[in-house]
Amino acid sequence: MAPLFSWLWGKEIQGVPPVVVKMENPDNWSMVELESPSEDDFLITTNDNVSLPHNYKGEKEKNKNAKQLTWVLLLKAHKAAGCLTSIASALFSFGSVIRRRLTTGKTDTSTGNNWFYSCIKVFLWLSLILLGFEIAAYYKGWHFITSTKDLYTLTNPLAVKGVFYLMYSLWVLIRVEYLALLLQLLANVCIVLFLIQSLDRLMLCLGCFWIRIKKIRPVLKEGSVDLEVGDGGYYPMVLVQIPMCNEKEVNQQAIAAMCSLEWPKSKLLIQILDDSDDSMTQMLIKDEVHKWQKDGVNIVYRHRVIREGYKAGNLKSAMNCSYVKDYEFVAIFDADFQPSPDFLKRTVPYFKDNEEVGLVQARWSFVNKEENLLTRLQHINLAFHFEVEQQVNGIFLNFFGFNGTAGVWRIKALEGSGGWLERTTVEDMDIAVRAHLHGWKFIFLNDVECQCEVPESYEAYRKQQHRWHSGPMQLFRLCFPAIIESNISIWKKGNLIFLFFLLRKLILPFYSFTLFCIILPMTMFIPEATLPTWVVCYVPATMSFLNILPSPISFPFIVPYLLFENTMSVTKFNAMISGLFQLGSSYEWIVTKKSGRSSEGDLSLLVDEKPKHQRGISEPNLGDLKEEIKQKARKSSRKKKHNRIYTKELALAFLLLTAAIGDRMLSLALVRLCKLEKPGKFWRDDGDIASPPNVKTQIPTQEEDQVVVEQMVKMRAA
Repeated sequence: MAPLFSWLWGKEIQGVPPVVVKMENPDNWSMVELESPSEDDFLITTNDNVSLPHNYKGEKEKNKNAKQLTWVLLLKAHKAAGCLTSIASALFSFGSVIRRRLTTGKTDTSTGNNWFYSCIKVFLWLSLILLGFEIAAYYKGWHFITSTKDLYTLTNPLAVKGVFYLMYSLWVLIRVEYLALLLQLLANVCIVLFLIQSLDRLMLCLGCFWIRIKKIRPVLKEGSVDLEVGDGGYYPMVLVQIPMCNEKEVNQQAIAAMCSLEWPKSKLLIQILDDSDDSMTQMLIKDEVHKWQKDGVNIVYRHRVIREGYKAGNLKSAMNCSYVKDYEFVAIFDADFQPSPDFLKRTVPYFKDNEEVGLVQARWSFVNKEENLLTRLQHINLAFHFEVEQQVNGIFLNFFGFNGTAGVWRIKALEGSGGWLERTTVEDMDIAVRAHLHGWKFIFLNDVECQCEVPESYEAYRKQQHRWHSGPMQLFRLCFPAIIESNISIWKKGNLIFLFFLLRKLILPFYSFTLFCIILPMTMFIPEATLPTWVVCYVPATMSFLNILPSPISFPFIVPYLLFENTMSVTKFNAMISGLFQLGSSYEWIVTKKSGRSSEGDLSLLVDEKPKHQRGISEPNLGDLKEEIKQKARKSSRKKKHNRIYTKELALAFLLLTAAIGDRMLSLALVRLCKLEKPGKFWRDDGDIASPPNVKTQIPTQEEDQVVVEQMVKMRAA
């Protein structure tokens, strides 16, 4: 405390420099200047122009110091008022955002008319009605039913005192006699499936830990030449394919990345497979290809007039070209992928002197994983998929599902397995399974990354997940006879059928949806069917913890991730059913919308801002069009996005969270109830559970109970 204010506190603290508060503008409380101590600070001037010591306790000094203290207090009050105003403004803005998002209406008309999502709506409304019933029964005291005696008393027509009482009585009777048994049976089946899938997930994690501890990784064959040493290495003929479809945002960056691959130009050919139906996009891609051709790059442009078979049809058409027979390997990249210049040097050598290898797959990395909460949650799943599932299966089984991009195929393996087929929407998994049945081995390189982007909007992500989960069920139906008749070993057949397809593609979405989206909420309304606490809390938390291990930076999002996965099980289950029974939606292929974020930061290291091949004269208006596209991309990246609120998904997530918390609280309440041993509270002298205080329940005697049983037998006989 400064000496000037020592009179206020009755003592003076020595050794502390004085502080002078100077107000430059009395009308503005926030204009304050704190000056360092000076000689003038220790003197107080009176009206007689006589300097007095600083400890002078005159009346005017007290008034002056009191005035300064008043200004300081007013300043703090002003700051507090500003803080409260900021909080109020933030709350108002948050409320306006919610109101705006709620008024945007439906976001996906195709799924709005889907029968499955209509059933989800009905289930949510039914849950709300039943919840209202249970709340009303709770306050009435009707929910304290401890035996069949109380059940009969509640359902006895003579005891009915109102319509609502009758409705609740009938609901309790149906619940106990019919629904509880069926729900408990279904719950037990799902629990068994849940344990099997959790064991599989645990074994994958243990395999990944073993790989990390032992530092196991694919190795080159002895005698293989290191491509980094010079031109005398192993440079086979490589074909690079980039399938596109209306990729206006990323085509320029994708072509530039492929043309920057470090490989002899005479042994590299790049195919741009354009399926765009937009004429302006076609002109842009043609112009970009033409510029790289002038720079000496072997690159060709192909456009199909008849677009059949989606991506598989596009790749199949490209492989039918006559010059493909001169090439030994083919590298496939989607339009949003940006491989590093040494990608081929780090993947192709694994084929040398290893004729059994048909595929070398690189790991995906994501440049927009921190864009929003959705991309963060996607990164958790994809990081586990690549760093655990793909790596473990590649090391121990030499088989995994091809990811459709960022991989190099031996053309002989492709053609020997039947080539690209258009029968499903997961052509990458299709060719991988057929190649595995023909005896080809796969190699997964976890240390070779290829940058890409994940969907940033929920609509794009949901459509992508629908395709990824409906296609495998289509493929399983089509491949099952071929798997049974193939010449591979029995354990490989078992791995394909039970682990690869049934457990990870069918059972996982089935039990996730049934157990956590149906059974768990229903246990709130049918308490006779119970789920163990370890099923609701401990095992899911452990599995989520294992899923997040490959990306430890995502640990703060473990709770949103758990709710997100359970909610997305609705979409995955719907897709699985449509693929298994060949419904119309299983054949839909919608190109995932891309934002082009995966190119700007990466390609700046690969090419100049104005490379030589772009200094020529473009076709009329194409240069202006490219500049306009770039400006729109910059504006869209700077523009604040207004994401919609998805009421069905949020309502389901809230219902699941409420059910989990309610189930846990009920378990704790029962445990505490069983620990009470004092008569007169919740335990009777005869050891049976009595009613809580303020709840009047008639407890029949043994003779009355016998009469009740006889009456129930007569009623059922009648």
